[in-house]
Amino acid sequence: MILYIAEKPSLGRALADVLPKPQQKGDGFIRLGNGDVVTWCIGHLLEQAQPDAYDPAYKQWRLEHLPIIPHEWKLEAKPKTRSQLTAVKKLLKQATDIIHVGDPDREGQLLVDEVISFCAVPAAKRARVQRCLISDLNPGAVKKALASLKPNTEFVPLSVSALARSRADWLYGINMSRLCTLQGQKMGYQGVLSVGRVQTPVLGLVVRRDQEIADFVAKPYYEVLALLQTDCQAQFKAKWQPSEACAPWQDEEGRVLSRALAENVIKRITGQPGRVSKAERKVRNQAPPLPYNLSALQIDAARRFGFSAKQVLDICQVLYERHKLLTYPRSDNRYLPAEHFHQAGAVTAAVAKTSVELAPAVAEADLSLRSKAWNDKKVAAHHAIIPTAKAMDGSKLSSAEQHIYRLVARQYLAQFYPPWSYEDKRLEVDIAGGCFVATARQTIKPGWKTLFALQDKQADDEEEEVPTSLPDLKVGDSLLCLQGELLDKLTQPPRYFTDATLLAAMTNIARYVTDGELKKILRDTDGLGTEATRAGIIELLFSRQFLRREGKQIRANEAGSKLIASLPASATTPDMTARWESVLDAISRKQAGYQAFMAELEASLPQLIDQVDANAFKGLQGGTRPKAFRKRKPRAKTVKRKA
Repeated sequence: MILYIAEKPSLGRALADVLPKPQQKGDGFIRLGNGDVVTWCIGHLLEQAQPDAYDPAYKQWRLEHLPIIPHEWKLEAKPKTRSQLTAVKKLLKQATDIIHVGDPDREGQLLVDEVISFCAVPAAKRARVQRCLISDLNPGAVKKALASLKPNTEFVPLSVSALARSRADWLYGINMSRLCTLQGQKMGYQGVLSVGRVQTPVLGLVVRRDQEIADFVAKPYYEVLALLQTDCQAQFKAKWQPSEACAPWQDEEGRVLSRALAENVIKRITGQPGRVSKAERKVRNQAPPLPYNLSALQIDAARRFGFSAKQVLDICQVLYERHKLLTYPRSDNRYLPAEHFHQAGAVTAAVAKTSVELAPAVAEADLSLRSKAWNDKKVAAHHAIIPTAKAMDGSKLSSAEQHIYRLVARQYLAQFYPPWSYEDKRLEVDIAGGCFVATARQTIKPGWKTLFALQDKQADDEEEEVPTSLPDLKVGDSLLCLQGELLDKLTQPPRYFTDATLLAAMTNIARYVTDGELKKILRDTDGLGTEATRAGIIELLFSRQFLRREGKQIRANEAGSKLIASLPASATTPDMTARWESVLDAISRKQAGYQAFMAELEASLPQLIDQVDANAFKGLQGGTRPKAFRKRKPRAKTVKRKA
């Protein structure tokens, strides 16, 4: 008997749909017509055991227990899915061969691997396990994946990397969370002050941004515009560029802080002749934006519709699992395999039927165009999120589902539109010895921009408008400065984070790091968290009442601010995560070892614990008694893994 183990029931059903019939449904499995069986996990059926599974004394949270470091790691069944684990275990004993059908990512690899290991599948049978990678639940794609099985042993490093991440997060989170919760409790706070490798640096971003805004003092600064007229009576404005001689009156960003200086410039240029000292004219072509990965989709959906990261992920899961309209949504990749290019006709036809609003865009698409999105070298376990070749009546989708489907479909259609072609003009004008600059941008051919016209207009409303035209002038042409204009301005504080900007910060976290080497690591990796976890991390910070929403703004609560104040900088900045991700990535490529990674973390825990400032929790009140203090009966099993 071949046993197919899917990551979740929806994937199990998609598998069964293309396998031999007639079929018989059982409790947690489907028996196929040829006697083989499809079963499934329900996400992780197993979780790291709680500390009291290692020592009953750890039921009580006490400072003297820290750090807690297991010598032999234990897993335990999740209470809500224990019956499914029992069903899978029974089927594993009956199976002669196993096909691993976890999601095509690090966690998907581990969650099936750990069930196989936990259920003590014999080594000979484990060695024959095959891996099936599915990113599209429609029958054609599932059949194709089943015809392209690979030895599961090829993915062992990926599983070990996920295992290292899981255990390291447990070590760090359990010890630091217990420490901070106990210190907060001494000051009267009754909530959990949870600390995590990813969640705490994210909280740190918000706390520091709030503090920057609170400490911000607006300063006046000044700009000068010259109203210029050509010999043909055409008029335009150019902005003054202060020279090096003005440096004593400028701030570090080059803004002029002296009103008297700006007024003097206006006096000197009004009514004076000018001469074009430089004239540049460049035609540029911009390729269409790549298809979405999850973070890019979440950021756009937050900007356009105000959706939270979790809302977008939940909607994507429905479109993927229930409606089968999108490919695998938890993707960190924005490229497509070359073979997908030949499916464009079927996919775009499905888009036209599912989203009537996009039918005209489908009709205008040129399916012979091949954008840079199709690149096998940049596709790993999964590819960009795109529509599938399945069509349905789009009116049966909820409003939110329609919004997300259209975003994904529009981004995909853009790959079949020509580049946006535009002309940039730049004039430098000399007036009374001062340099003034005017720029303009004019579209020549809109290309893919026609698909985003309304969206771009909404986005541009928040930004300074760029002139669309300038007179045709050449170097040496004379002008007259009719008058100068003084602009009184104030420096602006940073903006509070929103769902869109916080997600953008997490995915581009390198900009918040000053260490050059760490900046490079974070630039090369996927930022803070993963596509699959970012939404949950943000929601956890809200559920812990570390963050709150005020309209679209995300602000830190007192508990969140005091928690960050108590911790060493290494725990509240992305630096440690950068180091971890670098090693975890190296483990997945067999370029680093599990044992060395874990040993370094275990050695650093006592130092981290000593660096927590208990005094920072003074005055912290409120919260509710943590569930972790309640009694529970551990049911755990020791799992010995070669890693």
